[in-house]
Amino acid sequence: MCGIGGVVSLDPGLPPPPFEALRAMAAALRHRGPDELGAYRDVQAGLVHARLAIVDPLAGKQPFAGAGGRLRAVFNGEIFNYIELRAELAGLGYRFATRSDTEVLVRAYEAWGERAFARFNGQFAVAIWDAGERKLVLARDRMGIQPLHFCEHDGRFWFASEVKGLFAAAPSLPRHFDPVGLVETFTFWSVVPPQSVFAGIAELRPGHVRTLSARGSAERPFWSPRYPTEKQPAFGGSLDEAAERVHSALERAVSMRVLRADVPVGSYLSGGLDSSLLAALAHRATGGRLRTFSIRFEDPEYDETPYQRTLAERLEVEHCELLVTRRDIAAAFPEAVRHAERPLLRTAPVPLFLLSRRVRDSGMKAVLTGEGADEVFAGYDLFREAKVRRWWGRRPASTRRPLLLARLYPWLRRSPVAQLAMAQEFFGRGREQWAAPGFAHQTRWQSTAALQRLFSADIRREAKRVDVIERLLSDMPREFCAWTPLAQDQYLEARTLLAGYLLASQGDRMLMAHSVEGRYAFLDDEVVELANSLPASYKLRVLDEKHVLKRAGAALLPDSILRRSKQPYRAPDAALAGPHAPEWAADLTTPHAIREAGVFDAPLVEKLWRKCRAATAAFSNADNMALTGVLSTQLLHTELLRAAPPRAPHLRFDHCIDRVGEAMAS
Repeated sequence: MCGIGGVVSLDPGLPPPPFEALRAMAAALRHRGPDELGAYRDVQAGLVHARLAIVDPLAGKQPFAGAGGRLRAVFNGEIFNYIELRAELAGLGYRFATRSDTEVLVRAYEAWGERAFARFNGQFAVAIWDAGERKLVLARDRMGIQPLHFCEHDGRFWFASEVKGLFAAAPSLPRHFDPVGLVETFTFWSVVPPQSVFAGIAELRPGHVRTLSARGSAERPFWSPRYPTEKQPAFGGSLDEAAERVHSALERAVSMRVLRADVPVGSYLSGGLDSSLLAALAHRATGGRLRTFSIRFEDPEYDETPYQRTLAERLEVEHCELLVTRRDIAAAFPEAVRHAERPLLRTAPVPLFLLSRRVRDSGMKAVLTGEGADEVFAGYDLFREAKVRRWWGRRPASTRRPLLLARLYPWLRRSPVAQLAMAQEFFGRGREQWAAPGFAHQTRWQSTAALQRLFSADIRREAKRVDVIERLLSDMPREFCAWTPLAQDQYLEARTLLAGYLLASQGDRMLMAHSVEGRYAFLDDEVVELANSLPASYKLRVLDEKHVLKRAGAALLPDSILRRSKQPYRAPDAALAGPHAPEWAADLTTPHAIREAGVFDAPLVEKLWRKCRAATAAFSNADNMALTGVLSTQLLHTELLRAAPPRAPHLRFDHCIDRVGEAMAS
């Protein structure tokens, strides 16, 4: 992966983009690609690229020039089917000077235009400048693995992989929180593109292409998810046939991701089904040459070490463990937030930030990671919970239906009668709306939105202009209501939590903070299309989540992993509280600091801080989430909004085409 950025002048009367702005942008993105820096500038546009060299390290320099030099492209990510596409393009008469997927991307655009993006099986954010037509084309992969942000300011259109690049290149760009973006984050755990948490800055939607030219700007999807309907029948084979198809598709996806690289590719290993299956397939694809990386926790509640070691020993891989303590999480939290560039409601991204540093220190540049399996194969408790609640909603007088919740949450069996009654009241809330879009997510969204009570009066007033849940649910695909309830739930989970939180805050940003590329086999195009086509009962069989995936991995994994209860990845949020809370946390929660940022109500935060700081206080999961959200938002204000953009070091581009400089010299 890499960092990309650039600028296009919207007003023909403006001078050429300043070269120092491109230099500053490259400096801000350099952590994403420390191997090589490139730039291009003409009288209207400028592009920068910070390269992490993984495919064809000696060639494929960017910005990459198309035939005749009219096109210039900067590309972040991987096109995993580039070998097949190159063969097809060669048959059409195209010639290649490198072995890079970047050149394939450019030639594919020359051959097929914007239709090329739908043919890419990969993870990408790309910008193509057509100097002949004076046209900019931006595109982002189907699932939103790679980030891309943009804004308009002072007659220019700016874009970059990270917001830091925009702020560095355009110091006069206003820097404020967007109240609607904050409300989305404190509802869905993340913004939903094109929304961002920063005023005036947008995020390109996954699976979309955006064009900018003298005729104006336009944005449209090049791909949309499909699920079975009456017009689009489900996969017609048996459950065993589906398991075989899933196994074969995953095997191909993993092989492409570990073998199509000119550097070794390792694998994260959490000890759960998803990462274990990927590691087993990668071990087979590499002939046993695989390195795995795991997080260990001191707290038994979060630790999965026995399962990690079971598989590592079975595969006989070179295995690396990183022990993460509460103090480690507290110490690294500010830096992790700075890279995430959005408020965090959980500390779970921080251990992954620390693990990516260990991966890089070990000499590795790329790892397989298991994100996406729960969304495409229905692995979350939320999906099972929704099935129970819908059954209950159809028969609201039933006293037996609510008892099924104890199969999902065993702690309910051990709860006092009063606590059990409260749990049933919570899960039963709104059950009469069991057929409504968003029903499965309402409990999570409403409980998270309760944190908005901490917002200042100004933020609450501004946020009222948009009902973020209503806005999301009014922007569903035309076929949404024809999908099964499970498909609707999966779509909403991918639209909200997957792209904005798991792939961004917990994925790309934590990996790229240390120049490590994550490769997501479960989000392979073939795997996603196949999983989406399966009948709901193949994925969620009664209340057995990811049933078909378990069958697909049965021959590869030990029963101790295959049959274990799902343990969602979590980290100790209380690391930021208690009597040993870090000094920076106390500084950020003073009344002065809270009022300066303007997001939260100072007396309410002071009350929350006292409660969480007290050694004897029993603070809840909601308090933990509230404190984490407050501290991360305050850190963003301090690090990205209040502080002046850093001055660019006098870095030197490894290769640069400066048409403006050439014209002035001549």
